[in-house]
Amino acid sequence: MNITPELRFTAERRLVSEQPHGSVVERDFTLDGIDGILWLPESASAEHPVPLILLGYPSGPGLARIRPRLEGRARSSAELGFASVTLEMPGNGARPALPELEGARADLMRALDAGERPDEDVIDRLVLPLVEKTVPEWQAALDACLALPEIAGPVAYSGGVLAIGIRLAAIEPRIVAAGLFAGSYVPLRMFDEARRVTIPLHVLLQWDDEGNDRQRALDVFDAFGSAEKTLQANLGGHTGVPAHAGEDAGRFFARHLAPKR
Repeated sequence: MNITPELRFTAERRLVSEQPHGSVVERDFTLDGIDGILWLPESASAEHPVPLILLGYPSGPGLARIRPRLEGRARSSAELGFASVTLEMPGNGARPALPELEGARADLMRALDAGERPDEDVIDRLVLPLVEKTVPEWQAALDACLALPEIAGPVAYSGGVLAIGIRLAAIEPRIVAAGLFAGSYVPLRMFDEARRVTIPLHVLLQWDDEGNDRQRALDVFDAFGSAEKTLQANLGGHTGVPAHAGEDAGRFFARHLAPKR
């Protein structure tokens, strides 16, 4: 018997907005001891439940530091009538450190500081354990959120780590579309999973991202099995994403999550 994990709300505040869907209700929660945040359009209710976007983000900074950026993305999603949710990633923030992840990060930084490309072993040790630990937690969060009366789906994934998005898009049937940030390394062994992805994709790539392998990102995009896939490449480094890129992603999610009339 499947048991929905315990979602316990710990704080709530209202983010004022003049947009058509009204203000945003922001709820902090814990899910089996893992911290997370849920954002709901104020208009969401049991009578008018809304779709859901899973907000991914880079490994390293932790949820507290990345929260303002996530809040901005959640506000944009709420303006479209969608809820958003995120979780503290394994080995990040207040969660226990993962020694294997810390060692891989150190090796990655040594390679980048030396102007070298990290070898495949470093990429595997950096990414694969994170994917294995994070994806089941995202699925548990999805179970818990879809049990709330204000949320009914459909569901999309947005953001990074790219490999986490690939795994979720490949195995989670409740996710109908994904907006992926191609700003992190993807292990070669995950290319077979990318080929199994068939949902619509909108992939964002910063062309001059100093900490990423551009060719690997292009190869991953080519590998995706989706009949509908768009690559948006903009000049600039990792943090130089133009504002219009978010607007384009919003239109993508509106096409695939908004109720058909």
